[in-house]
Amino acid sequence: MAQTLRRGPVSGTAVAQKRKRKPFLVDLYATAVGKKYVMAITGLAMIGFVVVHMLGNLKLFQAETSPGVYPIDAYGDWLRSLLYPALPKYGTLWLLRVGLLGAVLLHVHAAYGLTVMNRKARPVRYQSSRDYQIATFASRSMRWTGIIVLAFIVWHLADLTLGWVNPDFVYGEVYRNVDASLSRIPVAIFYIIANIALGIHLFHGVWSLFQSMGWNNPRFNSWRRSLATGIATAVVVGNVSFPIAVLAGVVSHPSV
Repeated sequence: MAQTLRRGPVSGTAVAQKRKRKPFLVDLYATAVGKKYVMAITGLAMIGFVVVHMLGNLKLFQAETSPGVYPIDAYGDWLRSLLYPALPKYGTLWLLRVGLLGAVLLHVHAAYGLTVMNRKARPVRYQSSRDYQIATFASRSMRWTGIIVLAFIVWHLADLTLGWVNPDFVYGEVYRNVDASLSRIPVAIFYIIANIALGIHLFHGVWSLFQSMGWNNPRFNSWRRSLATGIATAVVVGNVSFPIAVLAGVVSHPSV
């Protein structure tokens, strides 16, 4: 007896192929919540770097340990040989630089993605000045302070790390290079303006970091504001003191 062939149900539409799932972190980053988490985590890493970097640079004000020997130069040598010989000399420093660069790029990309998503969600701008004034000056200026800080990072690397824009640069002589760079009045002014922008950016960044992570209980708002103000003020005062000290002659290398 002939066997009957069973056929599946006939449909007028093609069967859609099963969509391949993306990794969880990629899917999370595609959302506004994921981008906020990335901004918070990378922001926290950069805040830590900025504070530690400023504290290390305060060695600029320490007196010579012997004629021509400056503590900040020894600090630079220590950074370059960090974890040596477990890692090659300069290895740890370059890992930190690459990690920081990755954090900056992720931070910028997440910020841009959030801006695009917010514009799509609100195609019409605020209709009244009162609505616009609800946001603080720091939050409204985040885009511009971010651009200034990004330009400052590029200049700072070219100036005091690579020496491309510092004609008197001598590799390894941090004290001398700082004096040679910030003795130029336009450069000193740019450093001051950039660090004020950094302080404004830091203030709002520290404040909004807790909100992005979901830690935004109104009971904590007072200490969140105090923490944001304290970190921003300390970084601005510390970093601005360097160009002022050079221009005032407090920091002066004999060969510059």
